[in-house]
Amino acid sequence: MRIRTLAGAVAAVFVLSSPVVGGQAVAVRTADSAAPSGETRVLTYDTGRAGEFASAVDRGAAIWNDSLDAVELRPAAAGEAADIRIVVVDGWPRTVPGGLGSGTVYFGRAAVAEGHSTVRIAAHELGHVLGLPDRKPGPCSELMSGASAGPSCRSTLPNAAERAEVEEKFERAPAGLFM
Repeated sequence: MRIRTLAGAVAAVFVLSSPVVGGQAVAVRTADSAAPSGETRVLTYDTGRAGEFASAVDRGAAIWNDSLDAVELRPAAAGEAADIRIVVVDGWPRTVPGGLGSGTVYFGRAAVAEGHSTVRIAAHELGHVLGLPDRKPGPCSELMSGASAGPSCRSTLPNAAERAEVEEKFERAPAGLFM
């Protein structure tokens, strides 16, 4: 779903092959190189307190990035206030949303100890920050079914309905909400 990445690459090739005027390359905007109608909302996350699960959170964020066009999750830069904070706890995972696109994910060791996939936990909890509720009980094919799918479930991908719901929420959200 990373159409904008392809569009960026095409635009870069276009700029590099553009005519040169006064020693500067000139880009001419055409209908093909116009910006997409929907704005990608960038949300940052902080794994500074994610402990041994930081790489699982990065993989969970990458799963959402590969699944969505309206939202991109990026690690926060050093000293930057993050939209999403990840904190390791000994109990069960949970998320306390702070509104669409923000909140705190408590990455629980208890679920990992029972055999649940760390990447599935990360992607599921990030799904809450992206506006999705738990859907329990549910099948393994639904990311938001969470632990109700059982510890043998290794599916980490949001299904089509989950992806569409996030896309719609972020496309409807006011532009000033995410800065």
